[in-house]
Amino acid sequence: MNILVVEDERNLADAICRILADAGYHAEACHDGRSGLVSAQSGLYDAVVLDVMLPGLSGTELVHELRRAHSSLPVLMLTARTSTADKVDGLDAGADDYMTKPFEAPELLARLRALTRRQGEVVLDEISYADLTLDLATHDLRRADRSVHLSGKEFEVLRMLMASTARVVSKQDLLTRVWGAAGETSENSVEAYVSFLRKKIAHLRSDVRITTLRMLGYRLEVLPEPTRQS
Repeated sequence: MNILVVEDERNLADAICRILADAGYHAEACHDGRSGLVSAQSGLYDAVVLDVMLPGLSGTELVHELRRAHSSLPVLMLTARTSTADKVDGLDAGADDYMTKPFEAPELLARLRALTRRQGEVVLDEISYADLTLDLATHDLRRADRSVHLSGKEFEVLRMLMASTARVVSKQDLLTRVWGAAGETSENSVEAYVSFLRKKIAHLRSDVRITTLRMLGYRLEVLPEPTRQS
């Protein structure tokens, strides 16, 4: 399970990530509100641990933007403020739960388990982008009445791209998420599987393409009208 920690106090962010890692989670940290919002909207995370006082964009503003975009990502807010009014503000903005600092690690983990259990009751069967639909159970990729089956790695790469259409996905992100340990796999593997996916998407005669942004990574885009196939 992937947890995003948005906390501007770097020592505290590192400590929270260690607590989560020791409990078996994969945790990553952002240190300001705007980068936290981009990461929270990426589709890569199962929950967010969010500080209220952040530079750039406050935690309350961040969660409000998430809910305005119809994101149901579970959010656990952290703050040194203890007044009831502050807690109400966070919950009214769309946070799912609220903890005050300092806190004990067991309580943090228990609250996260409760949030992700509730989130786990909503199970998606498929995700779509433009004319493509990816079946999360069968690993079949469909366009109209045509379909192809994806291998395990092809499926994971495309799922990341389809969940992250608002941003570029780097090769490093793909290596870490799909292969688990970047040191054991080269970027050539990412390139190879992107090539496999391009061929399968072309076979489906889709309007979608995987675009390479030099030195940045990959992004899904819809082909311009004149180049589309019937």
